[in-house]
Amino acid sequence: MSPSAAVRPAARPAARRAAVTAVVGALALAPFVLGPYAVGTLSRILVFALLAMSVNLLTGLTGLPTLGQSAHFGVGAYAAAIAATRLTDIGILQLLVAAGVSALVAVPTGWLAVRARGVVFLMLTLAIGEIAYSAAVNWKSLTNGTDGLSGVPPVVPLPGMPALELDGLVYFYVLAVFLLLFGAVSRLGRAPFALALRGIRDNESRMRAIGYPTQRYALTVYCVAGALAGAAGSLWVSVQRFVSPGDAGFETAALALLAVVIGGSGSMWGACAGAALVWLTRDYLGNLEAVAGRGPLLLGLLFVIAVYALPRGLAGVRIPPKPTRKRTA
Repeated sequence: MSPSAAVRPAARPAARRAAVTAVVGALALAPFVLGPYAVGTLSRILVFALLAMSVNLLTGLTGLPTLGQSAHFGVGAYAAAIAATRLTDIGILQLLVAAGVSALVAVPTGWLAVRARGVVFLMLTLAIGEIAYSAAVNWKSLTNGTDGLSGVPPVVPLPGMPALELDGLVYFYVLAVFLLLFGAVSRLGRAPFALALRGIRDNESRMRAIGYPTQRYALTVYCVAGALAGAAGSLWVSVQRFVSPGDAGFETAALALLAVVIGGSGSMWGACAGAALVWLTRDYLGNLEAVAGRGPLLLGLLFVIAVYALPRGLAGVRIPPKPTRKRTA
């Protein structure tokens, strides 16, 4: 074995840590070098990345393609908005309420959905999303119908702290919660529970044959993904200070699934990268003068290119190692 071959595997964790440190540092410095609009866009990208991670827990980790995470995102957003306007302006309490309510909603809907697989599961989750959207439109006494809930007060991250009025301060709150949840989900992805989920994805019949209660595992991850989507909904309200039925609509679910496909199914950082790419393509490139009004077309082209050029998504891109010279005696 050559010395370079022996060093290369050990160098990978160091390179990964350096990359993570660089990304976190860039995110932390962003409000000091970007304008208010760009900072607000970054906040929305981080929220959307959490939603994409919740989709990835089901689609990438467990093999359950879903179009229903917008339902839990919308439930969390409405729960946080109602809590903010009627109960408390403390952000951490809004976050817990949103995640808890979304997880509770995920129990009965998941009990029904996880009995199916493949396209049937996809259609069931789509139906769940449409039911949530319809409820947001028609339950006017709670959701204010198509007008949505406005007048949400500025978020107070923790008791005793001031309300966050500036976009940069809200961004730091969103970034802190994002990093905590990303770390928690990443640790979950390395736990024995995640290995069982990958087994269900790859060969569920074999997992069932050796004694694993696969439906119970699927329901558990469905509820965890619902809670994560609900937490993202709470952050969305903290950024927007407004929520409407469109936040629980089909477009939100489709964009989140598209982000997972482009980023790389099964990779959490890939889902985040895909979310950023999808959001920037729709809201930045789609608003350029040369292509104004053609954001959906650009997203369609991006999806086609990703499927053919990056079958494993952004997470599957590998930089070839530098060639090493062989030493001769």
